[in-house]
Amino acid sequence: MEKWFTNLARLGVVLAVVVVTLGAWVRLTDAGLGCPDWPGCYGRLIVSEAIATDPAAAELTAERPLETGKAWREMIHRFFATGLGIVCLALAGIALARRREPGQPLILPLVLVPLVVFQGLLGMWTVTLQLLPLVVVLHLLGGFAVTACLFALASGRVPPLPEVRGSRALGLAAGAALIVQIFLGGWTSSNYAAVACPDFPTCQTQWWPAVADFGEAFDLVHEIGPDYEGGVLDHPARVAIHFVHRLGAIVAAALLALFAFRLMRSPGGRPAGGAVLAALAAQLGLGIGIVLLGVPLSIAVAHNGVALILLLTVVHANQRIWQRG
Repeated sequence: MEKWFTNLARLGVVLAVVVVTLGAWVRLTDAGLGCPDWPGCYGRLIVSEAIATDPAAAELTAERPLETGKAWREMIHRFFATGLGIVCLALAGIALARRREPGQPLILPLVLVPLVVFQGLLGMWTVTLQLLPLVVVLHLLGGFAVTACLFALASGRVPPLPEVRGSRALGLAAGAALIVQIFLGGWTSSNYAAVACPDFPTCQTQWWPAVADFGEAFDLVHEIGPDYEGGVLDHPARVAIHFVHRLGAIVAAALLALFAFRLMRSPGGRPAGGAVLAALAAQLGLGIGIVLLGVPLSIAVAHNGVALILLLTVVHANQRIWQRG
């Protein structure tokens, strides 16, 4: 049964990565409202052109005309997310059944249940609240959190790394900075601010853009009601969002690089540190590529995916330095 549990957790990791990647694809192709209702799509589970002439869907199609491609992208994302939820529930059930077995994780599988339920609610609110940016970002963070929990379960008891002075504190600081940076990335995407600074390394041809409106940029509680597809903030607010995301990247990259080099000083820590550095370098390169190439879809989706990989390398490294031998 232990092998079944580990293999199921590994399947969960794969599904979670697929769900997060599909979520980015849906968001970046403006398909987040491809289905204006939830959990079905125009009242159905299978998308077809017949929806456009279905009297039962007339009210919804009048509100948002059917675009089959966008609707299918959204529903495919929901199907995979449902499968992921079933895997998480199964892990919790196995953990409860084996709770008296030595070495059986219990807390983390049980934590996954409310986390996945909340993710489902966020998915619903993403649609019903018309892509409200705070909900979109929380949905992104929730997906990353579910993946990280599953990854920790799939990894099992990892080989411990001897602590180099300050590595634990630095690991926590690097992880926290990365989470903040992921939030800033989601905030940039959900407010359609990725192209607000089309030049690099400057922003609006300045090192500190004078046009930036930082006050409006980080008003987290937007008005509920408007359709946020395409964004509603003025250009100065979007510039501020993009610029703060760049500043966050500098801070997070510095802490992550320090953490990686500290890991590499520990006996046996070179692979873990190298993995963090490799993922960090790839992420920075993709971020720069997004700006210079004008947000191509493939690079933007990859930027989201590599952020998740970077988070998993940091989770794994922290597991090892906090693991007791």
